[in-house]
Amino acid sequence: MNLPKLAAKAATSPFYRWVLSKGLNTMVPFNGPHKFKVHDIGKHHLEIHLPYRKKNLNHLKGIHACAMATLAEVSSGFLLIGILDPKRYRLILQRLEMVYHYQAKTAVKARFEVDPSFMEKEVVEPLKKEGKIMLPATIKIFDTEDNHVATGIAHWQIKSWEKVKTKV
Repeated sequence: MNLPKLAAKAATSPFYRWVLSKGLNTMVPFNGPHKFKVHDIGKHHLEIHLPYRKKNLNHLKGIHACAMATLAEVSSGFLLIGILDPKRYRLILQRLEMVYHYQAKTAVKARFEVDPSFMEKEVVEPLKKEGKIMLPATIKIFDTEDNHVATGIAHWQIKSWEKVKTKV
């Protein structure tokens, strides 16, 4: 099953959200220990939860900064791959910036959403003309009490596969 079809089913089905979460945690082995859970998904938004568990904690018993950075990367990249055709475009994280506002002492959630008209005007059209773009994606992370604990900015390089060079 392809990702856009699975994401569409997950938008209305708890079972398919579970399937999507399982896939998210196994497709990239590095993500497995985090136990990300897709909580809400639509065509242009995604919310992923990161549980408060030992493997996600730092030495102060707060959610580790690197776990939140991974959460920001995963939530934005996963949604963008679902919107853009991965057979036509390659996404690579060029840079990730994180600003931590508040110590997370509970589970956290990242919410990433894009405006459909922005995607068409600033992403799809330039990709058709130039074949590559840089897209900064802002991801907000909140704890279970809705405290804004961190903001991530993932700078994605999106490139048409025809423009990809694999050798120097």
